[in-house]
Amino acid sequence: MLKELELVKQEARSLAGTQPPPRFYEIFAAELAFSKEVFFDHPLVVRCCEDVLPFLTDDYGHGIDHAKKVALEGGAIALAEARPLGMDTARHLCVLSQISGLLHDICRLEPDHAQRGAEVSQQILADFPLSASDKQMIAFAIRNHEAFRPHSPSSDHMEELLGAVLYDADKFRWGPDNFGTTLWEICDYEEWCLLEILEKFPEGVQRIRTIADTFRTEVGRTFGPEFIELGLHLGNRLYTVLQRHCPTSRLPEEYRAPAKRLGVGS
Repeated sequence: MLKELELVKQEARSLAGTQPPPRFYEIFAAELAFSKEVFFDHPLVVRCCEDVLPFLTDDYGHGIDHAKKVALEGGAIALAEARPLGMDTARHLCVLSQISGLLHDICRLEPDHAQRGAEVSQQILADFPLSASDKQMIAFAIRNHEAFRPHSPSSDHMEELLGAVLYDADKFRWGPDNFGTTLWEICDYEEWCLLEILEKFPEGVQRIRTIADTFRTEVGRTFGPEFIELGLHLGNRLYTVLQRHCPTSRLPEEYRAPAKRLGVGS
């Protein structure tokens, strides 16, 4: 069964590699390029990377690679959303978005990880040369980044915007990333066998489907659903792969029909 699971992982990575990238990457190429420069050059972001990344783990699918992607794409979303407020404001929000992205899952394996992450972020940033308002904004964003939890809106426009940016960049990861890498890291951590993965798959896919209507920024509402749809499409293809590799004799009756689809994506 371990050999079969490794084969499924390989097929998942291969299938993910054949999909076209979301349009976000083409349309916001300039913002992504600038965000990348900030990520590698801005002293506060570099310091945050040095202080935080060594303590992240990929064991549960929300580790170093996840944090970097959320930071980089959050920075690009921030630049696009805050441009009407002036470039100085947009650049500053980009930096705060990247720091929030790096920190948001620092307590991923703890109960109520968003609240704990918000608290720990303030300890990490205590001697960073950021204003008290900036640190509060980062904590607010981290505290409100979870899906399927009530959102506590802020009366401060910039605080609310930073929270929306972090949420959307994080939920972009619920697209193809979810089936190409995250799922398998979680499966390894939980030590699920193929049958357990197959049994949990439909419910997990339906949860992902609900994310499409929750994006909070204009950029997220416009381009986020495509990330989700591409993920669902990959999920349907992967479900067929799981059925093929899982021993039929051990499957419940409802899973034995060949190439059963989940009714999502196309």
